[in-house]
Amino acid sequence: MRYIFVVYLFVLYNARFIAQVPQPAYNQAFLQNEVASVYIDIAPDSLNLLLGDSLYAGHEFMSTITYQSNNLTTTIDSIGFRARGNTSLASQKKSFKVDFNRFISTQKFQGLEEMNLNGEHNDVSILRTYLAHSLLRSASLPSSRTSYVKLYINNQYKGLYINVEHIDDEYLDLRFSGQANGNLWKCYYGADLTWWGSNVANYQNVYELKTNKDSADYSALVHFIDVLNNTPAANFVCAIQEVFDVDLFLRNIALEILMGQWDGYAYNKNNYYLYQRESDQKMVYISYDLDNTFGIDWFNINWSNRNIYAWSPSNQSRPLYTKLMAVPYFKDRFTFHMLDILQNVWDVSSLQTMLQTKQSLITPAALLDTYKGLDYGFSNQDFLNALQQTWGAHVKSGIVPYLDNRKTSALAQCITYQGITNPCLSGMEEFTMMETKVIDVTDLMGRTIDAETKNCIKILIYDNGTQKRVYEME
Repeated sequence: MRYIFVVYLFVLYNARFIAQVPQPAYNQAFLQNEVASVYIDIAPDSLNLLLGDSLYAGHEFMSTITYQSNNLTTTIDSIGFRARGNTSLASQKKSFKVDFNRFISTQKFQGLEEMNLNGEHNDVSILRTYLAHSLLRSASLPSSRTSYVKLYINNQYKGLYINVEHIDDEYLDLRFSGQANGNLWKCYYGADLTWWGSNVANYQNVYELKTNKDSADYSALVHFIDVLNNTPAANFVCAIQEVFDVDLFLRNIALEILMGQWDGYAYNKNNYYLYQRESDQKMVYISYDLDNTFGIDWFNINWSNRNIYAWSPSNQSRPLYTKLMAVPYFKDRFTFHMLDILQNVWDVSSLQTMLQTKQSLITPAALLDTYKGLDYGFSNQDFLNALQQTWGAHVKSGIVPYLDNRKTSALAQCITYQGITNPCLSGMEEFTMMETKVIDVTDLMGRTIDAETKNCIKILIYDNGTQKRVYEME
């Protein structure tokens, strides 16, 4: 009889499912308990060009890479090497891209075609990107794997770098298995998702197609933007869900807002990806470039207490955020995700312990990094104090105080979650769900729990082998 009760909960709280994106295991390219060493061997003339006349050209120079850790030492020849970034190209501590298959099309390293080595010149802690992706991962959202490496170029130590998994075909295949051949767009500054007409050329400068380039097919992107901006209000709720994974976005943007990610879509119309999932042809939102977070600010705005329901600039159009927030059902779903993340992911004490452990791991390499002080004068003591203390200038909060303040502020701002039913949910879907039997209920650790457990994420396991997450509040 137990499963009958759980099925009732399933129907009653069908709108409370939390979308799940598979999280690939860390491998030798993304070590979690060790700082590996990366050695780049490049001709001196090529290095001079890379850092000089070719800095903004994106030209990849042929080089050799040696990756060295306690359990793996491997050398790969004929790789492409270049500086990466936008504004960071002007920094003294550069970021770099390694392209394993630039000159040999089949060449990879640990399943990767590319490796992003970020200098994090804005972030004295060099922990913000790591924390952001850890939170995305914990929230079951698309997230890049990260690790730390010591970078040497021609045997000269260039400092501590964070290795951030590149978003490409390999990334998609690990998170959308069997449906990873769709179109992927990288969205640059200016990608506010407003309607610029049906001419594809209007979109190509800020929405760059990264997969299936030969097709140059922008039709799905243009259609999505058309639906977002031009659908009559009476049809909008259902129409947008037909072309976009709205719930996944609402969870993602809730977490971005908590992180103080002002350099993403909702505030700065920048730094995100859109992927058209093959299984249902819906667009999926993916966060990107998460270093300007957790108290880093260039606008004189306190991101730790900014209104979670009015995040975007009031004088600019951000239809994907503002139009969804204007719909009671979507706003209610956003509130649910915000509360769920705050209660089940945003545990300040646990996050502080995790950050302290990671800081201890990277401290020896960070203290030897003389490049960290070239752009803003960061010192070794600034790095050691970064978890708790404000540095000043653009680093206006220590990470832990930010986590604490943002949680307090967001909880105070959250309205009551009402459990509004999706107005587009069909009766047939509900009938099908009722016919499916739940055979077990577990917590996130896989331990069987009582079906009546409240205020936690429960995983419902069905007799057809599928699983769903639900969250039931008192």
